[in-house]
Amino acid sequence: MGVKLQKLRDIIFFAIDIVLPRKERTIRAERRTIEELGITPQTHDACGVKITTILDYKNPAVEDCIRALKYDGSSRSAEILAEALADYLREEISQVKSFSPRKILLVPIPLFKTRERERGFNQIEIVLKKLPKEFLDGTLSAFAPRALVRIRETKQQTKLSRAERLKNMTKAFSAPNTEAVQDKHIFLIDDVTTTGATLAEAARPLRKTGAEVTALALARA
Repeated sequence: MGVKLQKLRDIIFFAIDIVLPRKERTIRAERRTIEELGITPQTHDACGVKITTILDYKNPAVEDCIRALKYDGSSRSAEILAEALADYLREEISQVKSFSPRKILLVPIPLFKTRERERGFNQIEIVLKKLPKEFLDGTLSAFAPRALVRIRETKQQTKLSRAERLKNMTKAFSAPNTEAVQDKHIFLIDDVTTTGATLAEAARPLRKTGAEVTALALARA
């Protein structure tokens, strides 16, 4: 970002803060850089699936950006998280294409319709929309936000034990259009994973169609 553009952004945010003060985490997140996030991919087994995370939630910059995005709808946080995700995905997609002719789809973990209406947005969907266009228009991959739907309302995972989380997610997702995902390679993406229950259950209906699914989260809490 150029110096003049950064100064203009700072002036705009200063003016906004006078009229409508923002939360401290959002103010911090607006000033974070991609270098502060630190892309550190790690793969772990959870609920019978391999899940890759690209950022360390213990990093204060990562926590600021994810929380500002999820709870405050921070556009700047979405932008910087998308930048980190693009850096990771570019190489991963290249590797997939070198071994397989399958079309590649980026699929966000969906919210239940009433939850999304209450919040006003799906945080990981916002991040994916901020990716460079080649990730969305089919050049490298295609954005498929409706490939997966949440068919029943679930309790918030943060308030549940590990066993309750697993039960809470059972049969919560469906792939309504089999032909749209059949034999595709899908990067199934969430913002934060803990037990892996959400990603594991969400991958199930996609895999039943014959799709190859790579489970991915921005960070692990």
